[in-house]
Amino acid sequence: MNDIYQTITDKIIAELEAGTAPWVRPWSGEADPFPRNALSQRPYRGINNVLLGMEAHCRGYTSNQWLTFRQAHQLGAHVRKGERASTIIYYEARMLDKEDSEPVADGNEPEKRFIPLLKVFSVFNLDQVEDLPTTHQPVTPDFEWHAGATPEQIIDGSGAEIRHQGFKAFYSPPNDLIYLPGRQTFVDAAAYYSTALHELCHWTGATTRLGRKLGRRFGESAYAMEELIAELGAAFLSAHCRLDGRLQHASYIATWLEVLQRDKRAVFVAAAQAQKAADYLLEHAGLIAPADAMPLAA
Repeated sequence: MNDIYQTITDKIIAELEAGTAPWVRPWSGEADPFPRNALSQRPYRGINNVLLGMEAHCRGYTSNQWLTFRQAHQLGAHVRKGERASTIIYYEARMLDKEDSEPVADGNEPEKRFIPLLKVFSVFNLDQVEDLPTTHQPVTPDFEWHAGATPEQIIDGSGAEIRHQGFKAFYSPPNDLIYLPGRQTFVDAAAYYSTALHELCHWTGATTRLGRKLGRRFGESAYAMEELIAELGAAFLSAHCRLDGRLQHASYIATWLEVLQRDKRAVFVAAAQAQKAADYLLEHAGLIAPADAMPLAA
C-alpha cells in the first residue's frame, strides 16, 4: 500500500504552495458545511474533515455527503463508471504486548498498551452516484443565514476571560487571558468571530484544560504547530457556526510547509488536536454531547 501519510501530506502541501489553506472555505452558502456520511448521517472528523472538504471544493461538488461503494449499493444506487474515489482514514485501537511495540516515553510502561491502527477507506461524493433515493439526493440550500448566536454561545460557554483592548488578537498563557481589538474595528461579524474562535482554540491548550504539549516532538516548530492547530480548530468551529472561513496567519504558511515537508504525520497530529479543541468548546457551549466527540469510520 502507498504511504497514505505522505500522499495526504503532499496534497495539502500542494495547496499551501499554491498560496491557499485547504481548510479555509466559505461555509455560509453550504447546505451542510460538514463532510457527512450520507447513510449514517454522522460527520467526518479531524483530518477527514479537511480532506473531504478539500476534495469537494477542488472538484466542484455541490454536495458535502459521501458514501462507500458498498453503501451506495445498500441504498439501491450505484457509482457512475469511471468516477474517482476520495480517500479517508480511520484509526482503530489495537492492543499490543510491551515487547511488540516501540516505547513512547521514558520510565516504566504497562505490559500492554494500545496503539492506533490506520485503515484506509474510499468514498464517493453524492454527485458521483446515480439512482439515489429521493431521501438521499443532494439538497441545494434555500435559506439565508445570519451568523451570531452560535459563536456567541461558544464564547460564553467557554468561560474564557476576553478583554477587548489594543490592536492585536492573542492569547496570553501567563495571564490566561484572551485579548481582542474592539468589535467595531473588524470589517464584519465573521471576521471578529473567526478571530475569537482562533484565540479560543489556543486557550484550550492550557494545562488546566487540554494540556496540549508539542515541544517534545516538534521542538522549535512547536509554535508553528500550535498556530496550525488553532487555524484548523477555528475552521471546524466556523463550519459549525456557518461562518465563512478566514486565514488568520498567512505568514505561517512557509513555516507550516517546512514542518509538513519534514514530518509527514504533522498535519494528522494537528487535525486531531484541533478536533479536540473544537470538541472541548462545543461541549462546554452545550452544542454537542460528549458521545458525539468519537472517532468515526465510513
